Amino acid sequence: MFSYGEDSVTAGQLLLVPSVLFVGWLVIRLIVRFTVRRMEANEVSADVIHLVRRIVYIVGLAMLALTVIDLLSLPLTAFAFVSGAVAIGVGFGAQNIINNFISGWILMWERPIRIGDFLEIGDAKGTVEAINTRSTRIRRVDGVHMLIPNSALLENTVVNWTLVDRLARCNVRVGVAYGSPARQVQALFLQAVQEQPETLEEPSPTVIFEDFGDSALIFDAYFWVLATVDRDLRKIRSNTRFRLEELLTEHGITIAFPQRDVHLDGSLTITSARHD
Repeated sequence: MFSYGEDSVTAGQLLLVPSVLFVGWLVIRLIVRFTVRRMEANEVSADVIHLVRRIVYIVGLAMLALTVIDLLSLPLTAFAFVSGAVAIGVGFGAQNIINNFISGWILMWERPIRIGDFLEIGDAKGTVEAINTRSTRIRRVDGVHMLIPNSALLENTVVNWTLVDRLARCNVRVGVAYGSPARQVQALFLQAVQEQPETLEEPSPTVIFEDFGDSALIFDAYFWVLATVDRDLRKIRSNTRFRLEELLTEHGITIAFPQRDVHLDGSLTITSARHD
């Protein structure tokens, strides 16, 4: 078909290349599938499985490419010019792509962010579903998927709620009317918190008499739960408020509402003059 220096490429070699590529791709996929199943059986974390899967694919494809080059008897110097041109193009036009690619490997290697972590980035909150070559896919609490460049996760401030553990502190506030028995309110508030199945015994929940408000006695409850997404915390807080309202109503304690007292001074007199 054509020759390069003293080497030549025949039609048979060209026809054999598609078969080698097809078989090689099937072998790589089988190896990846077998490796992933073994790791899942040993309960390896999802982010480690994702990293190993990517490494196996890259190594396998590199070996497949070298096999095809050897099959065609092409010297590696034949690709020197092409590789140099590609390097120049990458240097000038693909800086962001390379930056995100390297950032993706840093994320998978150092693991500051893992698959399944709950992140808070600016005004968005969501769970990490995949760390890809260029970007990370996050499912927000409203169900919408969001793609964030990997470099943005390393260069900006990211709150990882589940980096060390899955403990999350809940805070519920209530104001009761002036004249309510403060100690009884504290006990009922603590009961409502402890009755929630998600509340952890350690760290123990705490109810604090926070302040004398304008129209109410302010109480705050702090308790710890195991939660991974924001809607779980909101549901737990809602259930706590429902139970607290029932307990306060049973004991005749009124939940305060804004009110103002108006005082009229009766000593003032109004005079009028008549002009003819």
